[in-house]
Amino acid sequence: MKLQPTDFTDDLHNWYDWRWQLRNTITTAEQLPAQVNKADVANCIAKFPMRVTPYYLSLIDWDDPNDPIRKQAIPSKEELETESWEMDDPLAEEQSSPVRTIVHRYPDRALFTVSSTCATYCRHCTRKRWAGHLPIPFSGDDLTQGIEYIRHHSEIRDVVISGGDPLMLNDDTLMRILHQLSDIEHVEMIRIGTRVPVTLPMRVTDELVERLKEFSNLWVNTHFNHSREITPLSETACRRFQNVGIPVNNQSVLLRGVNDSLEAMRDLVHGLMKIRVRPYYLYQCDLARGLKHFRTDVTTGINIIQNLRGFTSGMCIPQFVIDSPNGGGKVPINPNYVVDTNNDHIEFVNYLGKTYRYPRGE
Repeated sequence: MKLQPTDFTDDLHNWYDWRWQLRNTITTAEQLPAQVNKADVANCIAKFPMRVTPYYLSLIDWDDPNDPIRKQAIPSKEELETESWEMDDPLAEEQSSPVRTIVHRYPDRALFTVSSTCATYCRHCTRKRWAGHLPIPFSGDDLTQGIEYIRHHSEIRDVVISGGDPLMLNDDTLMRILHQLSDIEHVEMIRIGTRVPVTLPMRVTDELVERLKEFSNLWVNTHFNHSREITPLSETACRRFQNVGIPVNNQSVLLRGVNDSLEAMRDLVHGLMKIRVRPYYLYQCDLARGLKHFRTDVTTGINIIQNLRGFTSGMCIPQFVIDSPNGGGKVPINPNYVVDTNNDHIEFVNYLGKTYRYPRGE
């Protein structure tokens, strides 16, 4: 059983209005269908807020307790089960934060957090410590300090605008940020990290992309985790970016019970390529508190990548990475194809397990 737009509104024009979707987000256990254990949800919400757009909620099959979208959107009692090695800030972002809105870890890149809210709060979020319940949202002064930090650090050539979700800002505020960044000579590229095409695709309006198309160095990184999230509306959102020249890449998180099988990941990457969204990263789930039930063994991701290689086109295969605990940055984790190396040759296996030698050469 899936909820239909008519279960939420008598006026279907509302359904396609992103502002209506935000005004009617689901935030309490009482708003959920009877198939949910509302006591468990309420207990979890007391610590980790819930927010789900009517659109994203309508993708859930409520007859399936293991529905992959339900797992990502609806709180569960498992989120309150934590391990001693889990952390509030697993990537040590706060240690690399010279001003409130900047994370500067890599030499030539900076993360610029411009929003503390999302259209839907993902249950696997690495920023659960503040997403949705910061006591004070980012102010104009916070954003100005971020811009000024980037302006005074000429080594920063790549800025990732993140949050929360940057597309939760209104068009004028977002454009002001983009113009200020574009006026900084050493900023060569700007990336917007957003899950809006997945959870609130109607936010990507023709008016928005018409304004965004003036930025020739702009990229969008989005976050599909399952092929069922690829819908006509989410495809339209991605196409709108693409049609004005903005490339769209995808960053997935490897999640137990959502996409941790070869079949699920293959369906996802093939579905993304059909809509011209390039699979970019596949992240091992971070060590944030409350994510124990989502994490897989690292070998699960390695095996998925190994079984994709050679059996589908290379463009379909994301880079499997672990974002190192305590601020070590992203580390690629790959299957080991090299079996021997010496002064004369390197020996490796191909995707079928056959062994080949290649001369070293000088």
